[in-house]
Amino acid sequence: MADSSVMTLGRTQSLLVDSSWASSVVLVGDAGGNEELLKAVEDINMPCIKTFNAKEFGDGESAEFETVFVLTDFKSPDYTHLYKNEQRIVGPPVVLHCAQRQEPLLFSCRPLYSTTMLNLCLCFTGFRKKEQVVNLVNLVHHMGGTIRKDFSAKVTHLVAHSTHGEKYRLAVCMGTPILTPDWILKAWERRDELLFSAADEDFRADFKVPPFQDCVLSFLGFSEDEKRNMEERTLKHGGHYLELGDERCTHLVVEENSIRELPFVPSKKLYVVKQEWFWGSIQMDARAGESMYFYEKPESPIIKKTVSLLSLNTPNSNRKRRRLKDTLAQLTKETEISPFPPRKRPSAEHSLSMGSLLDISNTPDTCKAMAENSKLSKSSASASLKQSARWQVSKELYQTESNYVDILATILQLFKHPLEKEGQVGGPILAQEEIKTIFGSIPDIFDVHTRIKADLEELVMDWSEDRSVGDIILKYSKDLVKAYPPFVNFFEMSKETIVRCEKQKPRFHAFLKINQAKPECGRQTLVELLIRPVQRLPSVALLLNDIKKHTADDNPDKVTLEKAIESLKEVMTHINEDKRKTEGQKQIFDVVYEVDGCPANLLSSHRSLVHRVETIALGDKPCDRGEHVTLFLFNDCLEIARKRHKVIGTFRSPLGQTRPPAPLKHITLMPLSQIRRVLDLQESEECHNAFALVVHPPTEQDNLLFSFQLTAEDTDKSTWLKTLCRHVANTICRADAEDLIQCTDPDSVQVNTKDMDSTLSRASRAIKKTSKKVTRAFSFSKTPKRVIQRAFMASSTPDDKSPATGSEHRGRPGGSATLSAIHSPSMISLPSMFEAKYHTFSRSTTHLI
Repeated sequence: MADSSVMTLGRTQSLLVDSSWASSVVLVGDAGGNEELLKAVEDINMPCIKTFNAKEFGDGESAEFETVFVLTDFKSPDYTHLYKNEQRIVGPPVVLHCAQRQEPLLFSCRPLYSTTMLNLCLCFTGFRKKEQVVNLVNLVHHMGGTIRKDFSAKVTHLVAHSTHGEKYRLAVCMGTPILTPDWILKAWERRDELLFSAADEDFRADFKVPPFQDCVLSFLGFSEDEKRNMEERTLKHGGHYLELGDERCTHLVVEENSIRELPFVPSKKLYVVKQEWFWGSIQMDARAGESMYFYEKPESPIIKKTVSLLSLNTPNSNRKRRRLKDTLAQLTKETEISPFPPRKRPSAEHSLSMGSLLDISNTPDTCKAMAENSKLSKSSASASLKQSARWQVSKELYQTESNYVDILATILQLFKHPLEKEGQVGGPILAQEEIKTIFGSIPDIFDVHTRIKADLEELVMDWSEDRSVGDIILKYSKDLVKAYPPFVNFFEMSKETIVRCEKQKPRFHAFLKINQAKPECGRQTLVELLIRPVQRLPSVALLLNDIKKHTADDNPDKVTLEKAIESLKEVMTHINEDKRKTEGQKQIFDVVYEVDGCPANLLSSHRSLVHRVETIALGDKPCDRGEHVTLFLFNDCLEIARKRHKVIGTFRSPLGQTRPPAPLKHITLMPLSQIRRVLDLQESEECHNAFALVVHPPTEQDNLLFSFQLTAEDTDKSTWLKTLCRHVANTICRADAEDLIQCTDPDSVQVNTKDMDSTLSRASRAIKKTSKKVTRAFSFSKTPKRVIQRAFMASSTPDDKSPATGSEHRGRPGGSATLSAIHSPSMISLPSMFEAKYHTFSRSTTHLI
């Protein structure tokens, strides 16, 4: 462009423009001294005029040509004059923007200073002062944005002064960014930056409306640590908190699992919501709608008494035993795990028939068959009750496998899939690398166990003694080798990633809080759910050992089961030895030394001691009433030992060293899978600090009741029972651990702690012990002590067969010196024990290898 195209007008000179110019640019005031701006006007090929007085340009009514005025100050008198005369006004950034892109000047019916909000559509909500809204709207127009009165899909950003209203709810649902008014003000401050855009995510993130803006929260039912954590997060996310009952509170967040009734009547303005609302708001980074999370007072729990209270003075003991049997059956009925599809309730006559379960199906033909089967005679129904122990344990294997698959599905559906979902409100919660680190090969493990479950279901529903359980495990052994080691070996890394992300990413912390509180998780954390694959293969090996124990020697599945167990051991050998818990192993060794007759197979690399409690037996099982009993809870079994009545002497090791005698005597080592129900016996004058276990061994047709009274003052009964139920649930692969506990009237199960320490009670126990000794002494069916000693010597020290030892046994079968010379199970050499694959000293616990 020629230099003559730039004209300078004095303060009193009139505008004389050639009529041949279709349009021109007028640089007003300081804009005319900007060399960069002059160059930009030249690049867009438009005539340029500089002036210091915009009022000399008339009223702008001439339509012969268009004039664009460039101003640096949109608050100056020149701007006011031109705006009133409806002149076209732009700022220097607009000219520079168009020149960079070699485009003509942007047309706008409103004054346009910059393109900071070009192509953005805004909507406002929650403002009460009209002047504030008018000022913000003008700034948005000056930066190239548009305004919508009503919220719609075309709105790109919602500017909110509060978190109330329909517009806010719609923006949350549609994932529209919700920002504070400061976003507009700060963007206006950067209006002269050509490369800046108000839609930039990094810039916009500083102005998000916090989820608890205008909210004043109080909390009810949480522990001190939880409450402190939630109060800190309330402040971090824009809210405030006050003490419970303050009238200024807008929300009361309630821990719905522990609060049964509010301590006061809430006002109509107070939102009483469950904790999921709190964590959901943080996860979405927006205030969640309260209507979905209102706290509702739960119905008062109705204690269902399965039978009438039993009188302890009933003279007919057989009648009492029959009623107790019915009570135990009813108590375990609701929690008994059925491996079959749901069906209609059969008649009472056949409700306990295990054989009838084998024909269950949902087809009409089967329903007719069931109707015909219900007419069978009582003799056939009685016969169907007697199922083999092999079938019982095989059914248990299927039940635990089904529960395990459900837990894996919960991990995938509640945690992994939502984290991987695209289009999450507020953006991705975790990076893909973090998700992969946390969940690893869980999908592969889920896939192989889903197929194992299907095969086990077909086997159990079409059962016969010659069906092979071992073949199913062998069929998928290669898949197990591929799926398990990558997950188990890196489990610690997975756990560390969860802990780190939970601390650094509030939305992930809220995501875990929401989903871990759901019933499917059974109040377990994601880390606790992810540890199930680490525990599963040893549990399967235990059950296979139990099935093998109840398999006849001539059954081909006996050999197949041995191969299946070896294949599982092969899988476990691929797992790094670094994952072994050496401290837990040391504790198990201490238990072996402390309990005389403790089975050697208690020692296992996957087993760890969880808790120990001191009790007194309240029934006749597993030992006499009044016996001091110690319960050792392991992660998969329960060792029950009683206090020894009399210690014969000290034990001498092969090296000649002596150690104190074991203070406890082994009673039984019981897998946790045999516990069907844990009874929390209600406190009364005749029953204090007591609990009971409803147990169903696979060799028994009826449930057994083990009742105890806690003796240690520092043992909290509630904590102990929850810990026990958690590990029972882990063993049988169930998430609802607390459902295994039932608060029960002690009279209904004939348990009391009355007169446990009285003189009469102690005398009664002494008489009973003496009676047992006399009975054993005159028994014609008792096993000679020499036979017992030889059996122990053969099993514990097979290589030690010196003549001297043999003659000593023949000459002194019952002496205490002989007993001390015999290798006790608690004194077995630990290295050799592992090499020998845990020789079994107790026939009742061989399945725990």
